[in-house]
Amino acid sequence: MDETEQESYAAFLAGRREEILQRISDAASRAGRDPSEVELLAVSKTVDVPQVDLAWKAGYRAFGENRPQELVRRLKGIEAYPEMAGVRFDMIGHLQTNKVREVVGNVTLVHSVSSVHLAEAISKRGANHGVTSDVLLEVNVSGEESKSGFSPDEVREALDGILALPAMRVRGLMAMAPAHDIDAARRTFSGLRELRDELAARSGLALSVLSCGMSDDFPIAVEEGSTIVRLGRTVFDPSYVLG
Repeated sequence: MDETEQESYAAFLAGRREEILQRISDAASRAGRDPSEVELLAVSKTVDVPQVDLAWKAGYRAFGENRPQELVRRLKGIEAYPEMAGVRFDMIGHLQTNKVREVVGNVTLVHSVSSVHLAEAISKRGANHGVTSDVLLEVNVSGEESKSGFSPDEVREALDGILALPAMRVRGLMAMAPAHDIDAARRTFSGLRELRDELAARSGLALSVLSCGMSDDFPIAVEEGSTIVRLGRTVFDPSYVLG
């Protein structure tokens, strides 16, 4: 990407960010929420470090990665960009227990704790290295076979044991909605919020973080209580139509 292309792409990123923030603000207003309650996470899996740097310059401060190996490569790459000191990376994709070592201590938040076994592996790694991880429990609210995560009943059963694990703080819940079905997406997001309210009341913890909403459904997620929306194409792809 030459200098002219960089300038054009940087202008696109800044303009698109303003559009996204306006849509978040509008959705929050419809729900009687403060837009500042919603954090915009730029999913950087489809771009490389120079594009992440341009996104940083456009105002983004938090990024999400799907693959542990790409997270490690990204963290190594941004060492060449000192202006990005303090950048936040989260792990949002499926995480295998044998990849925990690449994630614990390298991210601000793990969104995708999908089993007791994975929670135990994160806890063990953290305890052995003096690191406490902030995590979200991934819940398959919609019940789709293609999606990972606890079922609502499984997370109810597992919560107390997970909360007792050392070197790990459960901050809330994460979910993915069915694709291309707005009504199902709304049911998923409202179901996640209601489950969080139930678990918070039972545990006495705030569980204040709800990570839900992606490129095609994030305004609905905001209306239903999301505090983190995870946007990839909407942020980085100039050909994506922000409807």
